[in-house]
Amino acid sequence: MLLYSRVLKEKKLDTFGSTVVMPSVFLVKEIYTELYITEGGSGEVNDEHEVRQIETTSRRIASEDIPIQCNDLFKGKPTRTALTKGVAGIGKTVSVQKFILDWAEGKANQDILFIFPLPFRELNLMKDKHLSLMELLQHFLPETKYLQSIDSDSSKVLFIYDGLDECRLPLDFQNNENVSNVTQLASVDVLVTNLIRRTLLPSALHWITSRPAAANQIPPECVDQVTEIRGFNDPQKEEYFRKKFSDESLANKIVAHIKSSRSLYIMCHIPVFCWLAATVLERVLKGAESGEVPKTLTQMFTHFLVVQTKRKHHKYPGKSGGDPQQTKRIILALGKLAFQQLEKGHLIFYEEDLRECGIDVAEVSVYSGVCTEIFREEFRLHQGKVFSFVHLSVQEFLAALYAFISFTNKNVTKPTTDLSDMFKMNGHLDLFLRFLLGLSLESNQTLLQDLLELKISSYHNKEEIIKYIKEMIRQNPSTEKSINLFHCLNELNDHSLVQEVQTYLKKEGYFRLSGARLSPAQWSALVFILLNSMSKDDDDYDDLEVFNLRKYDASDEEVLCKLNVLLFLKVIDFTVHNIEKSCALLASILSSNSSNLRELNLSSNELLDPGMKLLSAGLENPHCKLETLRLCNCNIGEEGCAALASALKFNPSHMKMLNLNLNRPGESGVKLLSELLQDPRCKLEKLQLSNCNLTEQNCADLAPALIKSKSLKDLDLSYNDLPYSGMKLISCGLQDPQCKVELLCSCSVTEEGCAALAAALKSNPSHLKELNLNLNEPGDSGVMLLLSFLEDPQCKLEKLQLCNCNLSEKSCAVLSTALGLNLSRLKELDLSNNNLQDSGVKLLSCLSDVSALIHHNFCPRLRDCNLTEQSCAVLASVLSSNTLSLKVLDIGNNDLQNSGVKLLSNGLKNPQCKLEELR
Repeated sequence: MLLYSRVLKEKKLDTFGSTVVMPSVFLVKEIYTELYITEGGSGEVNDEHEVRQIETTSRRIASEDIPIQCNDLFKGKPTRTALTKGVAGIGKTVSVQKFILDWAEGKANQDILFIFPLPFRELNLMKDKHLSLMELLQHFLPETKYLQSIDSDSSKVLFIYDGLDECRLPLDFQNNENVSNVTQLASVDVLVTNLIRRTLLPSALHWITSRPAAANQIPPECVDQVTEIRGFNDPQKEEYFRKKFSDESLANKIVAHIKSSRSLYIMCHIPVFCWLAATVLERVLKGAESGEVPKTLTQMFTHFLVVQTKRKHHKYPGKSGGDPQQTKRIILALGKLAFQQLEKGHLIFYEEDLRECGIDVAEVSVYSGVCTEIFREEFRLHQGKVFSFVHLSVQEFLAALYAFISFTNKNVTKPTTDLSDMFKMNGHLDLFLRFLLGLSLESNQTLLQDLLELKISSYHNKEEIIKYIKEMIRQNPSTEKSINLFHCLNELNDHSLVQEVQTYLKKEGYFRLSGARLSPAQWSALVFILLNSMSKDDDDYDDLEVFNLRKYDASDEEVLCKLNVLLFLKVIDFTVHNIEKSCALLASILSSNSSNLRELNLSSNELLDPGMKLLSAGLENPHCKLETLRLCNCNIGEEGCAALASALKFNPSHMKMLNLNLNRPGESGVKLLSELLQDPRCKLEKLQLSNCNLTEQNCADLAPALIKSKSLKDLDLSYNDLPYSGMKLISCGLQDPQCKVELLCSCSVTEEGCAALAAALKSNPSHLKELNLNLNEPGDSGVMLLLSFLEDPQCKLEKLQLCNCNLSEKSCAVLSTALGLNLSRLKELDLSNNNLQDSGVKLLSCLSDVSALIHHNFCPRLRDCNLTEQSCAVLASVLSSNTLSLKVLDIGNNDLQNSGVKLLSNGLKNPQCKLEELR
């Protein structure tokens, strides 16, 4: 067995160059750039156009994915069958080849004894044969002819099925007969399905690669792990070009140009497109090709065709490929093949397909300029020839070129579809439509004029086409269609509608559009801007990821829902009109693995329990990455809060802030929230339960969470009529050394409650940074008890709020004494809405003598404190102090009079005054 394994490895190294896309094993080593592969997902069908999938992927946040190396597919968790998805040209086949190369060279996966590559495009050629598994393997690898059997139980054996999307076998997993013996005769389809469903060689490993649209051909129960090849991420794109060109200056120019065009930059996720772009840009930037540097896809592909057809070298001496008529005939024939096969959805072709389009198979071997770079011929291990375009986008371009020439050239057979109907095409022909429109530009026709003997066509009127496309956009089509129509406008170099919306958005503050009235066409433009906004470090687009529409009409919401714009935003703030529809939509957005949504504000919407339950279905989805959820005043009851808490407990690792103010969570809701906080996976830092009718039992449930939570830092319990027993239970949680709460908003704190709270804070003083006791009645003695913990040198309190606490001038004496002990840390003191009077302010003025405040930004708030002009004189003295670095002063709603303001101005004009904000 070991002998055969070594023979196979040596054979793989010997034949590597003839069985892969790259011309040689050495080239693979030299220019191979690691692809970005992520773990997770499912084998569900995705029928979006693949360029649209790439555009969506480009906005995904890489840090949220789980990267995995190909060589690690079968390491770690038990994986028998791995399915790797990726759009055409993204690098699936190259990844398979690199995996085999590393194995053959002894660099990885040396525990695998045999690797049997079974590409589907080769299996297709054997679909009518009946043979055993051993005969099938010997057919692919003649070196195994002496191998009588395979024992997958004692040796690791891997089968690789590359290109599921190219499969023309039935793959009838349900009805195919069972085969369990490697010598049993069966059809190739039966052998493959039995291998994958593990009836045959049950211990063998399997790796399947596929385009996303075909992935569902494999039953989910047969797949242990799904990975996705995303191609090149942004750093890898640059790495490719820098590896490709030793001339650093040229590489820098190419990278800069690619970044300047969003459509080109997105396409560079596809390694094949990077090669195509490098081929074109090298010649254009060096001056070898005329015309402007391509910025659109049509310009890039037009240049690429010209570059390839100018190559005069041939495989065989004496054969001429420079005849213009011959070149034109071959391009048109390839275009016809591309067009016809595109309509059928075929990416690979056989000899009969070529003959139907008038292509001599022998010519494909001769014309290395057009054919071997654009159109590939592969010898499949004695099984015949298989043909394909180097990438789907090349096939779409040639198909569009054929369609365009057919309508403008009397000597070419026209397609049955009318040109005006082609402009309306969509779906899987999206890129074809972009190319078709781009070719109507005179500048692109000029590039092809000599090559194809084109006469500049006036068949199309650019302005009429643009007008027609804009009208289609105004008809409020689907998101998919409208986005592609904007790409079509881009190919026609028309950016007027996008610029119109960008100007409007900048004027109005981007998406912070309270009461905005955008037309359907403007909404479509807005989505297009989002889709094509540059990366997160692009300052021009920072605010475009925030949606704040609080006053738009129901009709606008319908547009919003139809366009599915939410998928591309990080922050959403809007009013819900149709609860069932909107919550279901939001749940769908939250469940999407490509959603960027991180903050959702639905405050003051009548969600009720049914709406909350719908929303919770999205929150519990593992794809949901929401960090902030605001549900203030949504009339959510006990059932809705229980559904919310259960959903967050199921998916606890992302939510950081939850606002449930002015709702009725009830006992079960609060209990489940407490259990969520105690989960070690929970990352919730801020929980707001203000005005939620909390009870003593709720406090009993929350107290353990204050101790066991590893994340909770901010707890708001204000405006709840809690009994003293409830406050005492909360205090017990606060005093535990494990409690990490930094901000506490409490309620119903009387003098007795202050005693419990003060005792807790004295026991655990090192974490609390902000204490909000607004609208309580601690009394003078309560304040004295509460602030006694300031004496502790471990106290870290920075902000103290005692607004509307029925304090008097007597309380100021207590405060001035207590605060004087810890002013080096205190940044803000709010005493608003208390009857302090001038005498109280005078007592507090002694704070200006505390030398610890020299470099401290202290902010006293004294609104509605019955101050008069006398306080202004005191405050002017404070402002003039060279020891107090006072930056903010709030003395609104006091009877200061003109005379008081004049006194205050004396302090403001003093050079020692550092005040930045005066209210």
